[in-house]
Amino acid sequence: MSERKVLNKYYPPDFDPSKIPRMKLAKNRQYTVRLMAPFNMRCKTCGEYIYKGKKFNARKEDVENETYLGIRIYRFYIKCTRCLQEISFKTDPRNTDYEIEAGATRNFMALKLAEEQARKEEEDLREEEANNPMKLLENRTEQSRNEIERLEALEELRDLNRRQQAVDYEGLLKQYDNTETELQRIERKQREDEEFIKSVKFQSTNTNPSSKKVVAEEIIEEIVEEPEEKKSKLSETKSSLVSKKPSTSSLVNRKTPLVIVKPKAKVEEKKEEVKPATKSGLSLLASYSDSSEDDQ
Repeated sequence: MSERKVLNKYYPPDFDPSKIPRMKLAKNRQYTVRLMAPFNMRCKTCGEYIYKGKKFNARKEDVENETYLGIRIYRFYIKCTRCLQEISFKTDPRNTDYEIEAGATRNFMALKLAEEQARKEEEDLREEEANNPMKLLENRTEQSRNEIERLEALEELRDLNRRQQAVDYEGLLKQYDNTETELQRIERKQREDEEFIKSVKFQSTNTNPSSKKVVAEEIIEEIVEEPEEKKSKLSETKSSLVSKKPSTSSLVNRKTPLVIVKPKAKVEEKKEEVKPATKSGLSLLASYSDSSEDDQ
């Protein structure tokens, strides 16, 4: 029983395969194969729908005088499950699909028809560009213009995205928050103003940072009475000082202040010059008083 299903047979040593008579077969012989329906179809005779994937016992044969790039094309025959009408379709290696021939109509062919139409238009355009150089130039110009427009649109979208990223949505929502009372809103604004004032940095108007403020030194001089011997010498300078002394009217009309702040270093240098002037004024007062007493 173990040898009942073996595939290999015994060949004797004197076996001659040329002596076996050959059968005369038809040139285009049909073979029975088991297949499934490659697409949804509807029978033309009874209107029965045959869905994709339904199994059939089909007959297969070669299509004569028809190949695609050396690939053989096959034809299949099936029968309708309701009326037993014969339906035939063949392979389409160009589109990696099947093509219905007779006995039924294919359903849902819109996508396939659209693909075929697009392929046909593309072939016509390529053929027209090959025969017409001006058409080729126009198509290239149109293509470059469309590419520039797409780049500009893409740049605008990028700018818009950057702007949207910079927007503080939480702050905007808080600004128009209805739950916030009037008092809370005023307090919030005051806090924002205080934070802004603290963040501001004031710059000094002095352009020279190394310069320092000049402190004026107050000079206090004691009035010392001079002897009479020096009165004669001081009286001689009276006339010269009176001539150099400015008039009171000009001092009244001056807009600039009379007190001039001088640097500390310069005040000490001019100290000696100021003393004789003050002493001369005192001597004049003393001489004036003596003259008035002599007249009395």
